[in-house]
Amino acid sequence: MRETPNFTGWHAAIIHREDGNTERLIRQLRLLGIRATLQWAPLSAAELPQIVIVDADQGWDDLLPWTGTNPACPVVALLGSEAPGRIAWALERGAGAIIAKPIATSAVYPALVMAVSIYQERKNNAERLQYLEERVRLRPLVHAAVEKLMNARGLDEERAYAILRDCAMRRRLPMEQIAAFILGGVEPLPEVG
Repeated sequence: MRETPNFTGWHAAIIHREDGNTERLIRQLRLLGIRATLQWAPLSAAELPQIVIVDADQGWDDLLPWTGTNPACPVVALLGSEAPGRIAWALERGAGAIIAKPIATSAVYPALVMAVSIYQERKNNAERLQYLEERVRLRPLVHAAVEKLMNARGLDEERAYAILRDCAMRRRLPMEQIAAFILGGVEPLPEVG
């Protein structure tokens, strides 16, 4: 993310007991155009906000509706202690930023930007990884199509692969898709040129 987001119209769920910190936080969020709700109960997966701000000092495992470090939305942890276990808890819940308690209003906006940026980066990386894993999973199709070209046209492996690659480039499709078309008989064998 290269641009800082405009938070106007966003909804933030603050999972924390009401105190002076939450009052300052809510006031600062309102100045940023964010509608904030305060609760000290587990967050419902059915109504996720655009961002979650959670008390990492007293949080427990079932407080957020996801497990692991892949949260459903950006997460900011509120932390007043230096206890390694509390920091680890926040990181395990996918926190992308921490605001130290007592809350300084000048720390809120940078933490929100950081959390959103890290969330988006994690999401992009997960999508890229899924795409690459799918390509690796389909790699045997490419190998089978190369073998089919080698046998049908009497080519060596390198030349057959080059023809398959060129065909995919001309059609602007992934090699795996062209290979599947060739193996399924949907696509005729490319001509040797």
